[in-house]
Amino acid sequence: MSEQAVANTALDRYECRACGYVYEPEKGDDKHDITPGTSFAELPKNWNCPVCSAKKVAFANIGPAGTASGFQENLKYGLGVNTLTPGQKNLLIFGALAIAFLFFMSLYGLK
Repeated sequence: MSEQAVANTALDRYECRACGYVYEPEKGDDKHDITPGTSFAELPKNWNCPVCSAKKVAFANIGPAGTASGFQENLKYGLGVNTLTPGQKNLLIFGALAIAFLFFMSLYGLK
């Protein structure tokens, strides 16, 4: 594995497939005294999910925070919307709703 690939996976978040808990390396795990900045690979072998006590093998890599979700090969479809981060998608959706509302309200000014 290349040095860049190792650096990228160090910041990846892992989700428990049993309960949905997400381990974030930036936050660590207060319940098990895991300091912030500890990657998932550096966790002890006996580390369990702090919510449901599932073993490490029950976790799936969901990538770093703030990246586009979904499979890498599917990101090129969807008129570019698939490459947006969750925050950008929220801005697009709620911004469009706000503009539509303002347009609807402006119709009351017509005679």
